[in-house]
Amino acid sequence: MDTKRKDLVVRGRRRPVGRRTLGAVCAVAAAGALLAGCGGSGKSVSGAPDSPEVASPAAATSPGGSPAASPGRNLTKDQSERKELFAKTKADYEHALTAAAGAVPHTKPVSTELKGGDGGNPVWETVMASSDGTAHSLRVDAVTGKAGKSVTEQQKVEDRKALATRLRDATVTAPMAAKTAMAKKNGKVAGVELENADHGKPVWKVEVVSPSDWKKTTFDVDAKENKILKEHTDQD
Repeated sequence: MDTKRKDLVVRGRRRPVGRRTLGAVCAVAAAGALLAGCGGSGKSVSGAPDSPEVASPAAATSPGGSPAASPGRNLTKDQSERKELFAKTKADYEHALTAAAGAVPHTKPVSTELKGGDGGNPVWETVMASSDGTAHSLRVDAVTGKAGKSVTEQQKVEDRKALATRLRDATVTAPMAAKTAMAKKNGKVAGVELENADHGKPVWKVEVVSPSDWKKTTFDVDAKENKILKEHTDQD
């Protein structure tokens, strides 16, 4: 941040002044409006004794040369949104999955993610599926914990069969995978989703948000062995 000098100090010169030079000095002083009168006393306009100019302290900078950020400030748009959503959230992801299972009986969780709903109120956008892979989507209010009406998704036959296989092969539940992720990264669960990894095995994608900086870390947790396969932290 640039600093501005508040006072302009004129240093007095302590040397003999002859009659010839006295008039010239007075003229320069009057033109600049910097001295109180001719034959100045070595003081500034403010009356303070003449002294070397002292610059204002510069703003603290980080090792990289940029201004050092204060804790809790300079959040990105995504980080600010996460902070605001969790500040309003009363029902966590486990509550959302339990409420969804009650609203759509005989199903298992496929995914749930914290989002901003109508009016900015947080909701858990959730997908449940029956054993044959038929998926049902619904919203669970993250404040009241109440589940809304479910909607059966339109799926291709191959997608439904693939989901059924994924549900059958996943012996690790969503809460188990979330606890494994949080053992590595302390924070709040923002989402879980059952997917197929590159090797074809089912994995739980667990999103954990750290309240210290509101960054999101995504963990791939093996849905059969309950171990972390990889992790990635978003910088936004």
